[in-house]
Amino acid sequence: MDIIDTINELRQVAHSDFAAQVKHVAVILTAPRSGSSLLKSVLSTHPEIASLDGEMEPFLALTRNGFGRNSDSDAFSHLDNRDALLDNIFDDMTLPAVGYPEYDFLRSRWEKRLLLQFPSLFSNADAYSKLLLDLDAVFDQAQEQQIQGEAMLQDLILSRIFKSETWRLDYYDGKKSPAANHCFNEAMKLEEPPFVLPRHYRRRFRAGDAREKTLLFKTPPDVYRLGIYEQLFPNAQIKYLHLTRGYAQSVNGLMDGWLSPVAFFSRDLEPAGVNLAIKGYSNHVGFGKRWWKFDLPPNWREYINASLEDVCLNQWLSAHQTILASRVETLPVSFEEFLSKPAVVIKKITSYLGLREMPGLPAFPVTMATEAPKIRRWQKREDSLLRLGGRSEVKNMMGDLAYQMSPDTWL
Repeated sequence: MDIIDTINELRQVAHSDFAAQVKHVAVILTAPRSGSSLLKSVLSTHPEIASLDGEMEPFLALTRNGFGRNSDSDAFSHLDNRDALLDNIFDDMTLPAVGYPEYDFLRSRWEKRLLLQFPSLFSNADAYSKLLLDLDAVFDQAQEQQIQGEAMLQDLILSRIFKSETWRLDYYDGKKSPAANHCFNEAMKLEEPPFVLPRHYRRRFRAGDAREKTLLFKTPPDVYRLGIYEQLFPNAQIKYLHLTRGYAQSVNGLMDGWLSPVAFFSRDLEPAGVNLAIKGYSNHVGFGKRWWKFDLPPNWREYINASLEDVCLNQWLSAHQTILASRVETLPVSFEEFLSKPAVVIKKITSYLGLREMPGLPAFPVTMATEAPKIRRWQKREDSLLRLGGRSEVKNMMGDLAYQMSPDTWL
């Protein structure tokens, strides 16, 4: 709590009164490893969509919401410290922009983002002072040399800040070295790795945007707290997208993530007195008795002694069961269709949200990947995944989500 207080003080987030003016909100509901990061990345290039650089999870932690605060899982129905949470959301919310980067604004976003990523490190006064000096030096150089390339500036910033601790770069989305031989070992976690980087060509959120733009949110645990966006934005129309992906692809991606030494660390269960004994995980990696990964469903305690494949299957099943049981109105979106017919799917989404069509789709970035993307990656665990597919609950859910139980159709 002392570190959280320090981080909140250092971030100096200003108060805003935008919430009551917000008219349009879109929320992607999904299970983890279903492609929501990619879908959000593409949608956030729309000129009428405002979005966060990452997810809302670190802001929930800063405002004492969620596991260990007002819940024993990712599920809760009432928000504490609503105004503080809204201030953090609007402080991070941006829209696409053209022209030269707004360096002062971008520098401020980097400072606030780094405080979320390494709270234990930068809550130290000396480390924080050095961080400020490094950021000043990099952005002075960027302006003098008119550095405009996003990747170039990102690399310049990270290499300067972590020049004596280059292993920290492995925690960043897309920056992991193939030779990395260490694991995530931070004393405290606010943002879940892989860490996101502040996007380059973005502008700050303004009062007029609250009435005119659509606010887009993507955080998989949101399936367990339906109703919080209605609490945050009481005068807005909330529209939900139900993003689906077949069980084999999702479970395979989850298993890869659970075994990654540097990514998807969500909950440190040691302070809660929980010792994990997940077969294929806790006995396989050094951090496996302490760290839970991805979503924490309400029934997570039933799986602390299960097999890794059962834990991951439960994360897929629980998310979609919760969405369907809620009977909330959604637009179904298949990730497989999004990959094969992106323009068609994006047009369907923008029409549903009441937005004009996107003039063209951006190049698809590789986001939150544990290895190079390729079709039918699930086949590396084909035997075990097909066994899971024999279970009635899997067959029923695949049917409910309009998927066939034919492996040759699983991308």
